[in-house]
Amino acid sequence: MNSSTYPAAQHVMVLYTGGTIGMQASAHGLAPASGFEARMRDYLHSQPELAVPQWRFREMSPLIDSANMTPTYWQQLREAVVDAVDVQGCDSVLILHGTDTLAYSAAAMSFQLLGLHARVCFTGSMLPAGVTDSDAWENLSGALVALGRGRGLAPGVHLYFHGELLAPTRCAKVRSFGRHPFKRLERQGGGAKATSLPAQLNYNQPKQLANVAVLPLFPGISADILDGLLSSGIQGLVLECYGSGTGPSDNPAFLASLTRARDSGVVVVAVTQCHEGGVELDVYEAGSRLRGVGVLSGGGMTREAAYGKLQALIGAGLPVDEVRRLVELDLCGELI
Repeated sequence: MNSSTYPAAQHVMVLYTGGTIGMQASAHGLAPASGFEARMRDYLHSQPELAVPQWRFREMSPLIDSANMTPTYWQQLREAVVDAVDVQGCDSVLILHGTDTLAYSAAAMSFQLLGLHARVCFTGSMLPAGVTDSDAWENLSGALVALGRGRGLAPGVHLYFHGELLAPTRCAKVRSFGRHPFKRLERQGGGAKATSLPAQLNYNQPKQLANVAVLPLFPGISADILDGLLSSGIQGLVLECYGSGTGPSDNPAFLASLTRARDSGVVVVAVTQCHEGGVELDVYEAGSRLRGVGVLSGGGMTREAAYGKLQALIGAGLPVDEVRRLVELDLCGELI
């Protein structure tokens, strides 16, 4: 089925998590605020020319600045989406979210909602609704129109911002200002498409919280830093490497620490620190030595996608060998 044959959204659940879009002034600066449903309804009623689908509204609790987003909150979001689709009969979900961690959440939900036959779209704004030059209403109404237009969006997770639809597993927030904070990263290097998925990864299966960390390499990084992370009980690690996936290959202690991580069942995935390109661990000796101690290639995955993918795979309770196998296969466009 090509994109032109997907039906338009008829019933949309709007999940409001907080974020700049609905913030109001407080004694300590802008803060998340309740009451956004009425403001949204008033705005849409004032724009009768907008062709938006029917919608209902759910305010998540607590409302948060997205700087306070956590994997625990992602579990609440997944459950809210499942309830909207499987219980309340919505064919689409619009998630209003702060921009700081929007790319993380949209990528994570792409993996948390594998197999969902509904559309999920994330949007937000850089300025609160109602202030001068705000992008809030244009993003919210644009996302609703995108869901409700004639040819419709494909099932799965999307990110809408300033008239552009982005694949959540391929983009990142690259600007802290203006109307175009998100950008598709030109990443390359991937794996084959997974031909089937374990039942545990299906969207309607409960997920456990996983302990995953991100560690950027930097000149002079010591094994003590890695050992400290490992001693904290992490189950997965996104290792942000240089270039095509290189690291301190002449540091025996660092390599020994990675070996211990592998032997203790910690899944380590290498992604590149570069905005363009991807990981190819066998190009340089400094990369192949990482492969030799169990580091997996993240190919062209973004940091956000790799983090969300490990959260989902480990949280599904899959055996470590199965997690390692699936890391290097494409599940929802993160590698291909």
